[in-house]
Amino acid sequence: MTFRQLLHATVLLSGASATLLGLVVVSHAQVNSDPMPAVISALWWIVASIMGINAGRLNDTNPQIARVLAEARAAEQLPEPRPVLTLINRLWPLFLVTMVSGVAAIWLPQVAGVATGFLLIWALSWRKQEHAVKAIEERDGVEFLVERTGPVSPLKLLRTPGLRRDRPEHKRHSASA
Repeated sequence: MTFRQLLHATVLLSGASATLLGLVVVSHAQVNSDPMPAVISALWWIVASIMGINAGRLNDTNPQIARVLAEARAAEQLPEPRPVLTLINRLWPLFLVTMVSGVAAIWLPQVAGVATGFLLIWALSWRKQEHAVKAIEERDGVEFLVERTGPVSPLKLLRTPGLRRDRPEHKRHSASA
């Protein structure tokens, strides 16, 4: 799995988890005829969205991703593609938070409301990182692949030579008299 695919999936799954937990909070309010947890959660979601948009507004690679990219080792051979196992291996904390918050919301909907806000921050702040990595890959003519590691081990990448994209030079045409 490419690193860009992992980043893209992380943003989408974080947004999906936030949506699911938000739905649980709103459903709880509807079933119990108690709108207060949903109203307070909605205010937190607005604040969290603003925070996430603000954190992700720059097109630069964030420092954590820049470090992982810089530490990528050259690949001697391509790893076996295992996208589902890679997603489970790297995103298990997201799945765990979603499940625990969803179950806790049965008794305390505020738990799911708070988790929803943090997932919104995460998804919105990382939304442009895929494009930043793509720009680096195109510039350097490489592709970054996720290396197989343990679920609690730090993320490691492999750098493979990619197909360098030749861009045609833009020539100015002068008007001839």
